[in-house]
Formats: sequence, C-alpha cells, structure tokens
Amino acid sequence: MNRTYYVYLLTSRTGTLYIGVTNNLQRRVLEHRSGTDRGFTARYTVDRLIYYETFTQILDAISREKQLKGWKRTKKLALARQANPPLRELAIFPAPPTALSS
Repeated sequence: MNRTYYVYLLTSRTGTLYIGVTNNLQRRVLEHRSGTDRGFTARYTVDRLIYYETFTQILDAISREKQLKGWKRTKKLALARQANPPLRELAIFPAPPTALSS
C-alpha cells in the first residue's frame, strides 16, 4: 500500500513558524487549529498552512523536516514564497456546501 507523507509549514498571524511531518495533512492541520495539542502551536496560535511537500517514504519526509528545521527563518519563508508568493493560507479542505437562495 502506498502512503503519502507531508512536511508542512504553518504560521501564525504574528509570523511565528512551525514545521512538522504527518501522514494525514488535513487531520493534522485541524488538530493545530482546534488547539488539541497543548504545545508550541497552541501557545503561539500557529494554525495557518502556507506550504507543504509530499513524500512516499517516511524517512525521506523526516529527513526533509530536519533539514528545514535547521534553516534560518528567511530561507524557510523564501521556500514557501516560491510556491505561494503571497503566503496565503492554503485551502486543503473541501468548501462547505452553500445554500441556494430563492
């Protein structure tokens, strides 16, 4: 069975950055947003996904996560800006259904 792993970059409204790795990006971002993790991301309200990469091997994903964590802030932001120039929050969830107006 093929799995997909993600290395992702979150930010807060104040610009704090967080890098993590997961096998379920949607679930993990929801966990960050809900504050169920009582650690760093909850303390600094780091909940806006601005960048992610996909991998088929967990060891490759972990290696990349460690590499990015070793980078300076400016280099991390430059990487995110290559794929997402305005650093807007990425939409990884289906849009909720809308009611039709009569």
